[in-house]
Amino acid sequence: MAEQLKGITVALAGPRKSEEMAKLVQNMGGTALHRPAQGTVFLDGEALREALVAWTQHPPDLAILTTGMGLDALFEMAGEIGLAERFQEVLSSSPIAARGYKTVNALKKRGLVPEVRDDDGSTTGLIRGLADWDLRGKEVVLQLHGDRSPRLIAWLTEAGAVVREVQPYLHTPPEPGSLARLLAEITEGLVDAVAFTSGPQFRFLAGYAREQGKLGELVQAFETKVLAVSVGKITSESLKEEGVKRIVMPEHERMGSMFVELGRYVAANR
Repeated sequence: MAEQLKGITVALAGPRKSEEMAKLVQNMGGTALHRPAQGTVFLDGEALREALVAWTQHPPDLAILTTGMGLDALFEMAGEIGLAERFQEVLSSSPIAARGYKTVNALKKRGLVPEVRDDDGSTTGLIRGLADWDLRGKEVVLQLHGDRSPRLIAWLTEAGAVVREVQPYLHTPPEPGSLARLLAEITEGLVDAVAFTSGPQFRFLAGYAREQGKLGELVQAFETKVLAVSVGKITSESLKEEGVKRIVMPEHERMGSMFVELGRYVAANR
């Protein structure tokens, strides 16, 4: 494994744990470039407080939870404003749909079991799980993670649900100029792979490319000369939504596994 990425340049789009990721790439013989495609992730406290008060005063017909980290943030805030018990009560009494094993684990920790869950850790899987539910006129609270989920919201709205979004975390765009540099490096084939650790990273990049009239060029580069590497299914969905089909992704959502998978792919296609 030591030299599996020899001669390979990997752009790291994630700002978090970038030192750790760079070390993993270097240990495998590759070159890592820090190319953050998103800024900071911050907790929107005021909006979260308001959402929790509304959630506990007017419990929904269905709660859709999409991340364990977001659920932890909700419970933490509920504790701070004296609503922890009431929030637990409300969640226990309304059906829950959950996406991803981390969300299921965060619920389990609190003695809660979702009635609906995805079959593969993705939004598509969650939609499959909800397909038989009659959502007409039903009020649904959708907990997201700093990134809107247009496809899920469109599907719920089409099914007749009234959707209330709750966003514990917000993702900010990266520094000006960083997306321009990354886009140029991809379209000119100056990097061999780009590692994405969250959906917003690709969405910010794709949004910038679209503004420049270069989205087609970006997608084409990923299909031909640059490898799109994704940490997991949710991140991959962002790429697929814009038409990227060739995605290197590990079976288990781990940063280390992501680079091992890339190494395997490179070795098999040298």
